[in-house]
Amino acid sequence: MDAPCPDPFNLADYVLAAGAREPDKVALAVLGPARAERWSYGRLREAVLGMAGALLSEGFAPGDRLLLRIGNTVDFPVAFLGAVAAGLVPVPTAAGLTEGEVTRLARLIAPAAVLAGKGIALPGGNAPVLSDLAAMMGHAPAGFATGSPDRLAYLVFTSGSSGAPKAVAHAHRAVWARRMMHEGWYGLTRNDRLLHAGAFNWTYTLGTGLLDPWSVGATALIPAEGVEPATLPLLLRRHDVTILAAAPGIFRKLLSGDAPLSLPRLRHGLSGGEKLPETLRARWREATGTEIHEALGMSECSTFLSGSPARPAPEGTLGFAQPGRRLAVLDEAHAEMPDGETGTLAVHRSDPGLMLGYWSEGGTLDLPLAGDWFETGDRVERRADGAFLYHGRRDDLITAGGFRISPLEIEAVFHGAPGVEDCAALALSPSPDTTIVALAHSGAASEVTLRALAEAALARYKQPRAYVRLPALPRSPNGKLDRRALSEILRKSGP
Repeated sequence: MDAPCPDPFNLADYVLAAGAREPDKVALAVLGPARAERWSYGRLREAVLGMAGALLSEGFAPGDRLLLRIGNTVDFPVAFLGAVAAGLVPVPTAAGLTEGEVTRLARLIAPAAVLAGKGIALPGGNAPVLSDLAAMMGHAPAGFATGSPDRLAYLVFTSGSSGAPKAVAHAHRAVWARRMMHEGWYGLTRNDRLLHAGAFNWTYTLGTGLLDPWSVGATALIPAEGVEPATLPLLLRRHDVTILAAAPGIFRKLLSGDAPLSLPRLRHGLSGGEKLPETLRARWREATGTEIHEALGMSECSTFLSGSPARPAPEGTLGFAQPGRRLAVLDEAHAEMPDGETGTLAVHRSDPGLMLGYWSEGGTLDLPLAGDWFETGDRVERRADGAFLYHGRRDDLITAGGFRISPLEIEAVFHGAPGVEDCAALALSPSPDTTIVALAHSGAASEVTLRALAEAALARYKQPRAYVRLPALPRSPNGKLDRRALSEILRKSGP
């Protein structure tokens, strides 16, 4: 980091400070097929501070949790920043959660209120519901509540390796730590027009697509609700997009059309959310003449390992530790391993972007550490040049026939092959005592063709024993593969 986080500090104040110097500049454009809804920095600041004033007028106290049940609209980031500005603690949740799912989350965090958009399932319980968000934005403004940068700012939910949702608690300083990503991943400047292809209420979009561009005075662009990926090339050209951020699935869809991709203003793409296949990166480079810079991160610490325009990732690697990050590779005894050996990636406890801990009922926080390290669960190998090779999630590794196998190594053989639209490797158990490697795939490729590809490129113990064709693999609205849902689909249908 170039400097420690200022004290006192407020996350929302920091995010909006650069734009306050150019109040008439477009901070945000929500892109529809025919027209765009534009928000200037002046209007955005007024709405955020109006929201803060409205929340304080309801009598909420500093530290109160507010559950956000808001769809893919501008209301989401305004409500988030308004709560933070007032010293309250917003808790974003995915709009698609059912009443039962969100009720379980609400039970964990005990919200003082729910901020609700139209048509979104609400939790059971007695928490008051505030739904007239437009009126709240027009309330008399509040100031920014400042204090220690280490105090709680917001909670986000992550499934974790167990699949049970965990509430991750972040401090105000988390946004200051994101400065390490500006050069370490984005190459971001105030002149950029960054389009994030995800929904407003995805944490990847919130950070990379909104908070970071706003913190440098750049323009953020978000597709409107219902915009199809097929429309994105037109929007990218029409709105002079210089940086495109998305999950790998979106880049894949953009390459699936028949027309050439002409993106004259695009400088590069940013990929996150899941591993980017090397074949997809190469296809994108060939089609557009631009690079995709990939980052590895997690809800507990945002991103920390990436390639960037200033230091591209060597082929086949994830890239390097972002400047200011301290990373290590640990063995099973939590000891640091030398370069060239595979272990678990860990972030040092001193990282200002590392969470305060997992929230539990009653408000206690638990930060699980192995000595001075927070283990991410990612299996990596650091090369002598400092670049990291990725070997998959520790909990995604397939164990079959006594071998531990990364699904990514198997998938790389099939990504981009003729007739393969999408694919994912996973373990199947045809009987209680048998586990085999399987490949779920969509597209026209035959099993004979897929088996030939595997036999030519993979050791026998890595070759799938079952091939399951599906109409489509389950992915989130943002294009991220849902491995847990895929496993459930195959469990019910059989290998």
